[in-house]
Amino acid sequence: MLCLVIAGGLLTACGEQAPEGNEGTEAQENQTEELASVQKDLHFGIVEWPGVTVKTEVAKEILEELGYNVEIESYTQPILLKGLSTGDIDVFMGAWFQSLKAMLQPYLDDGSIVVMGNNLEQCIYRPAVPTYVHEAGVKSIADLNKYADKFDSKYYGIEPGNDGNRIMIDAVNNNTYNLEGWKVVESSTTAMLSQVGNAVQDNEWIVFSAWSPHWMNLSYDIKYLEDPEGIWGEDGKVGTIAKKTLPQDDPNVSKFLKQFVIDSSYQDKWIMEYSKNERPAEEVAQEWVANNVDAITPWLEGVKTVEGKDAQEVFQNAYK
Repeated sequence: MLCLVIAGGLLTACGEQAPEGNEGTEAQENQTEELASVQKDLHFGIVEWPGVTVKTEVAKEILEELGYNVEIESYTQPILLKGLSTGDIDVFMGAWFQSLKAMLQPYLDDGSIVVMGNNLEQCIYRPAVPTYVHEAGVKSIADLNKYADKFDSKYYGIEPGNDGNRIMIDAVNNNTYNLEGWKVVESSTTAMLSQVGNAVQDNEWIVFSAWSPHWMNLSYDIKYLEDPEGIWGEDGKVGTIAKKTLPQDDPNVSKFLKQFVIDSSYQDKWIMEYSKNERPAEEVAQEWVANNVDAITPWLEGVKTVEGKDAQEVFQNAYK
């Protein structure tokens, strides 16, 4: 199911001079009807993770150049998925399929959420420890409880409602890996990384939710833990998911979302600038878009502006 891609159709635009007579009139009427059906207002949901925050701002910057009105709003994951299922939210570009499966699958099964495609390949999301902890013998989640005292029986997660938190809370409740009695500390990505930084500085033991791409992999010497029970799933992909009616409401923007596939090196830089260097996400996105027109152009192949013009041509002219 997670590999299902909902392919958006193209808006039809008249590329040549219409022939005279009824045929031309009919073609013009059809184009007018298609343009009228474009959903010009788009509501993107995000969870306050650096990667999806800047990635969504990049999409917004591009779509607004094409004439769309894009609103971005932050939610917890459960509320965001519910909003997509009811149609109150249009798009979410941060679906980490490897860990989101249990939460997302019911919505995919009933058809209330659709998968537009993958926007990021080869992702990792699972527990990690500093390398000195790994070298001391903690190479697997199964090793954690052997050193419970050194960890103070605490696992550091991120925002409440996050799927990684849920995985570890379930592990504690079900005594998976003998973790009964452990505490999952829920806070925020920023707070968790601050805790990791302090622990590394003091050479203390800590286990936490980690993922790639992210600047933490560049700033801290860390190792990802093995997961023999497979509770975190396989290393996977990040996808774009949407309300069920979006492919029909706007096949044009659906095509753009399907073609929006980034290189992980892009996201590493976005996260470093936004999260580490504390620059506004909108500013990071605007700067990257202005300097990477060639990388963006393939995402706009066959896409139109809301006025029916060729999106590639309009976008390239805007950033000459």
